[in-house]
Amino acid sequence: MTRLSHARTPRLVAPSLVAPSLVAPSCVSSSRPAFAPARSLASALACALALAGCAGAPRAPAPETPAFYARLTAADVKVDLNAARDMISLYRSNNGLSGLAVDPALTRAAQAQADAMARAGQVTHGLVPLGQRLAGQGVAARAAAENVSAGYYTLAEAFSGWRASKPHDANMLLREGRRMGIATAYAPGTKYKVYWALILAD
Repeated sequence: MTRLSHARTPRLVAPSLVAPSLVAPSCVSSSRPAFAPARSLASALACALALAGCAGAPRAPAPETPAFYARLTAADVKVDLNAARDMISLYRSNNGLSGLAVDPALTRAAQAQADAMARAGQVTHGLVPLGQRLAGQGVAARAAAENVSAGYYTLAEAFSGWRASKPHDANMLLREGRRMGIATAYAPGTKYKVYWALILAD
């Protein structure tokens, strides 16, 4: 279950999100079946040595999960700010808008909002208007927008949910947007578990 809220639909031409497959190299190449009976002691020994060499061959490491698919269902796991910036900036670029820079003050404001929602166990913009919350973090902005949501466990899920909601999509496509902050908070004992806040400002 997910829940969205916004404080203020063009399509994304997304790059392939499929990581290239790693194919382990074949250790023994033969046209004979792997367990064909050996005709001589020499060929049996040669086969045993070849198989022993395969057993010790280094294996390719398992591919890492891309940051936008990383599950954020642990207290010590946070959203990757650069992956979020890149994903949202690409979307904006595909819609004729400028990219964004991660802003530490906006990130602190987003973290405060995500933490407040996680403590309350609900999705809300809170009782204090966004402009006042930003001023409290030392952020001067003429234009700003905020998306809050909960129940999305990955950046890709949250981004897709925001993109599919007209008000949230409009916030990501804030024409004046130049800076952003994004944060998550994990609250395992609550209905939604993962709480999100995204703030864009000029």
